[in-house]
Amino acid sequence: MYTIIRREEMAHGTIILNEIEAPQIAKKAKPGQFVILVANETGERIPLTMAEVDKERGTITIIYMIVGKSTQLFSSLKVGEGYKDIVGPLGEPTHIEKFGTVVCIGGGTGTAVLHPITRGMYEAGNQVISIIGARNEDYLILEESMAKVSHEVRICTDDGSKGRHGFVTEELEEILKSQKVDLVVAIGPVPMMKFVSLLTKKYDTPTLVSLNPIMIDGTGMCGGCRVTIGGKTKFACVDGPEFDGHQVDFDGLMRRLLAYKVEEEHALLQCNCEVEA
Repeated sequence: MYTIIRREEMAHGTIILNEIEAPQIAKKAKPGQFVILVANETGERIPLTMAEVDKERGTITIIYMIVGKSTQLFSSLKVGEGYKDIVGPLGEPTHIEKFGTVVCIGGGTGTAVLHPITRGMYEAGNQVISIIGARNEDYLILEESMAKVSHEVRICTDDGSKGRHGFVTEELEEILKSQKVDLVVAIGPVPMMKFVSLLTKKYDTPTLVSLNPIMIDGTGMCGGCRVTIGGKTKFACVDGPEFDGHQVDFDGLMRRLLAYKVEEEHALLQCNCEVEA
């Protein structure tokens, strides 16, 4: 068992943080990599990119939003309890070097994935500007943590409850118009990454995104996480999860993510009914 040693709730309990004892994974994990977690004997395999790794404590941290049956099950686990299995680190780590000026954009829980990457870029000597976006102030996460590894942090909310009233793309375009940007890293909802990539393509600015397709084994064997990159099929689990945003077929990715929407909603409804009973 992989024991939870710290648990926090955010956004009125809809976003959960778990710090988990996993010394062998923590020893090797790098920014951008992910793990696959299973809550119990009958649990589903769920991939989540690590938000933090503490090699000295031997822990990894994940942050997730409760959106389906499995994340609902995850959220029921308390400190002292744990996950039956965790495998990782998986995927290719983020390529980090001194690029120059790097804009790091996080949307919703994508900010959790972005945080270790932002820190890596900051420590490599880049000028880091971070943009954090969410539907409203309650769903903004890791503001203080991002501020520690950024030279500047800009906030956007859909409803204007904090920071700019608008989308991260509006804030990004102001930056692109005012100065040279050497790299943009965008992680969050697929529509957000799509429109960030369309914008940066206009400015010929290299852009990195992290994809979250349906995934099963995480080793490239099943092909469930296939995505189209530059007209070619890639597997997010072994070729990614990060890709050139200008080459991603985002529309195809969104169609695949919706393939089991009805079944997912039914499973969540059934899970909630069992809890209430």
